[in-house]
Amino acid sequence: MITRQLSRPRGRWNDRGGVTVFVAACVIALIGIIGVAVDGGSKMRATERADYIAGEAARAGGQAIDPADAITGKAVTVDPQAATAAAQAYLGSAGATGTITVSGDGKTLTVTVTSTYDTKFLSAVGIDSLAVTGHGTATLLHGVTAPDEGN
Repeated sequence: MITRQLSRPRGRWNDRGGVTVFVAACVIALIGIIGVAVDGGSKMRATERADYIAGEAARAGGQAIDPADAITGKAVTVDPQAATAAAQAYLGSAGATGTITVSGDGKTLTVTVTSTYDTKFLSAVGIDSLAVTGHGTATLLHGVTAPDEGN
């Protein structure tokens, strides 16, 4: 009995292992997409937290009104030094850092929180951290009444 060995004609490209390369490329791309989604979502949560901390620090500072002007009814404004100290104290208790500014008229306190988010997946491509910034503002209102709701 004569057996014939089947072989591919010479000169044709051998595609053995082509599927493996394709699957490997797809897996790497999928891991990259998952990494961007995870790190992007975590950065958004870190930004929300920074906004929350900045808002609460601004509220804490906004409660430090200047008592001399408030008691006499002259004006309701924040004491810039006391407001800054109160906002910094809140930032310290939250483990955050930031800047506090008081408007010239003493009615608005703005807090900006700066932080970083340490990446989980993007560090594999050299991005170890992402900058995070949060903003919060407190404005003092005096003598303002709520709109009538028809009651």
